[in-house]
Amino acid sequence: MSDFPVHSIETAPVAARDRLAAAKAAFGFVPNLLGMLAESPTALEAYLGIGAVFQRSSLSPAEQNVVLLAVSVTNGCHYCVAAHTMIAAGAKVPNAVVEAIRNGLPIDNPKLEAVRRFAEAVVRERGWAEAALGQFLAAGYTRANVLEVLVGVTQKTLSNYANHLAHTPLDSAFAAKAWSPAGHPAS
Repeated sequence: MSDFPVHSIETAPVAARDRLAAAKAAFGFVPNLLGMLAESPTALEAYLGIGAVFQRSSLSPAEQNVVLLAVSVTNGCHYCVAAHTMIAAGAKVPNAVVEAIRNGLPIDNPKLEAVRRFAEAVVRERGWAEAALGQFLAAGYTRANVLEVLVGVTQKTLSNYANHLAHTPLDSAFAAKAWSPAGHPAS
C-alpha cells in the first residue's frame, strides 16, 4: 500500500495552500482527493484547472456529470463514484440516471445514454472508440462535444488513477454514497 498523505491547509506545501483554502470555502471542508493531490501543487492545479475548463464546455451540467461519473465507474474509482454521486445530486441530475451509471444499467434518456456510452468507450478503448463516436454524433452531438468529453475524461483519469495509487480515504461527506467496483474493495 502506498503512503500518500492527505494534507490539510496547514500541512500542504505552501504552493497548494491557497487552492485548499478555496476548496474549504466552497465545500465547507477540504476533500481528501484535493488534500492528497496537494502533495504535488502541480497535480492539484492541473486537476482543478481541467475541472474549471470542463465546467465551461458546451455540455450541460447533467451531461458533464454523466461523463465524470461514467469515467469513474469505468475506471473503478470508489472515491470519485461516491463524490460524483453527491455532486450530480446537487446538479439536479435525476437519481435514476445516477443509479443507472453506478449499476451499469442503461439510462432511459437516449442523449444521456449516448454520452455515457461514448465516455465509457473512450476509457475502455483508450480513445480508439470509432463505433461509439459514430453513435455519439448520431445522437445529435458535435465534434466539439467529442473533444469536450475528452476534457472530462482527462480530469477523471487524473483523479481516478491518483486515488488508485494513493488509496485516498473516502470523506465522511460522501460515505452515504460509497461504492465499490466488482472485485476491488474500497480503500
